[in-house]
Amino acid sequence: MNELTLKNLNKHYGKKYALKDFSFAFTDGVYGLLGPNGAGKSTLMHLITDNLLPDKKSCSEILWNNTSIRELKEKYREILGFMPQQQTLYPNMTARYFLGYMSSLKGIPAKKSLVEIDTVLKEVELYDDADKMIGGFCGGMKQRILIAAAILGNPKLIIMDEPTAGLDPKQRVIIRRLIEKLGHERIIIISTHIVSDIESIAKEILLIRSGELIANGTVEQLTAQVHSGEHTLENLYLQYYGGDAT
Repeated sequence: MNELTLKNLNKHYGKKYALKDFSFAFTDGVYGLLGPNGAGKSTLMHLITDNLLPDKKSCSEILWNNTSIRELKEKYREILGFMPQQQTLYPNMTARYFLGYMSSLKGIPAKKSLVEIDTVLKEVELYDDADKMIGGFCGGMKQRILIAAAILGNPKLIIMDEPTAGLDPKQRVIIRRLIEKLGHERIIIISTHIVSDIESIAKEILLIRSGELIANGTVEQLTAQVHSGEHTLENLYLQYYGGDAT
């Protein structure tokens, strides 16, 4: 069983808190970070992936299996897979060549990467398109090749920032099913503002507002808190945030 522990994460941008006293412990399974744009989800993602540092004066800690990620250094990178919301894809590269490039960036030995690439292409159902140019891929296929890049090396912690952004409903279903399949014996954290992307696959959901954790629990636990209307996650989202929860 893996565990990622966040303790008192704080991050300022100027005078504004992007994240405030955020604490939580994740174990194996799929988690949804739910909240509107600007809630602090992406900042949290970048702190977990060590692309950002917490405020210096805070007592913030990020632990992987009880060891600080600052101590683990490169070993932490080896167990981490990250799918950012926006990542450059190279339209003139084939899917296989792109994954080879990403393998080299991850330090995966060349011989091992050949096997790894075939494995992840099959996982994301792009094996038959491996030698096609990425520039000809539809939006859903591009998202799947980014997921393939994130899972290279069989990481035990996968972070996905808005993995279904801009996709049509059919493609979003394909991505959801893929994430659900991947969420065994590893921690997957998905940042999204779309309720339907996570309500059927998340082990637990965290609601974030203005950089703070305002509620967390299973879908059943959270929907029991709905004050009026049907006890659905969408109504809970509207209760906390208002606006569109689709």
